[in-house]
Amino acid sequence: MFPSHGRLRAAGLTGVLCAACASAPRYETIQHPPLVVQPPGPAVAVPEPRIALVLGGGAARGFAHIGVIRVLEQEQVPIQQIVGTSVGSLIGAIYAAERNSFDLEWTAFQLQQDDLFDFRLTNAVMGMGYARGEKLEAFVRDHVKVESIEQLAIPFAAVATDLNWGERVVLDRGSVARAVRASSAIPGVFEPVMHQGKLLVDGGVVDNVPVEVALARGADVVLAVDVGEKVGNTNIKGVVDVILQSTNIIFAVNTALRRRSSEAVYVTPAVDGVGFLDFTQKKRCMEAGIDAMRKAMPAVRAAVEAWKARKLAELSAQPGTAGRPPNLPKP
Repeated sequence: MFPSHGRLRAAGLTGVLCAACASAPRYETIQHPPLVVQPPGPAVAVPEPRIALVLGGGAARGFAHIGVIRVLEQEQVPIQQIVGTSVGSLIGAIYAAERNSFDLEWTAFQLQQDDLFDFRLTNAVMGMGYARGEKLEAFVRDHVKVESIEQLAIPFAAVATDLNWGERVVLDRGSVARAVRASSAIPGVFEPVMHQGKLLVDGGVVDNVPVEVALARGADVVLAVDVGEKVGNTNIKGVVDVILQSTNIIFAVNTALRRRSSEAVYVTPAVDGVGFLDFTQKKRCMEAGIDAMRKAMPAVRAAVEAWKARKLAELSAQPGTAGRPPNLPKP
């Protein structure tokens, strides 16, 4: 009995399918190792910058420094170092001892011209200045509770000038009172001061706003207060006035030259018109310092953030830091 035509067709189709299945390639499942994602490195901890306050010279105009310091305290700007020239060294040393702007203000506002200038005729005729400077040294000794710079609460340095060789001298050790006296010894007005083996006069002769000193001592951000920018004075009547105005011009010129290449936030209180020995305008000077520092605060914050951004980039480029697996090469 022969199979029907339909059965033959079905059998042929089945054979073709079987042959196709037999000849088709076989696919096997390949076992890949599990994907391992490297964890990021430790988070980068960016330190806070070391901030230095540099206080320039300018005699009675230096009362503006008090206003600057008051604002920095209010804004909680941490000052890790103070460098001062002339009156800046006086105000800086008083504050470095206590870290208290109210005590500083109280002490400074007691200060009168007669507390600083011991004028003597014999000094002018036979000495090297109208005043010896002993009163200034005694004032510092009476109002700064520690004797040596090393004992101050804030690291401090006063800047003076070597009269023999014209070099900048940084006084960061030894007697606070003697360092301030040397830094404040305006040539022709005060006698030079023999200190640490050198004959010293006012630091403003070579560096009235010593930003470079603060940077060399490890500061990351420098706030520099310049109280001697404008030097106009039409009230010159005597020899002392001539000396003081000449000194003021020297201070202003050397500061202007250094500011061109200086890495600092400059604060410039509006104290023009205040004479070197005009102690009657203390309040005006202090208010000028307050106003100038408040205006400068955005620049201070920007300088701090810019430093932190540079530091973060520097730290992030090191192996094993966050944002890049530690076992991969640097991009």
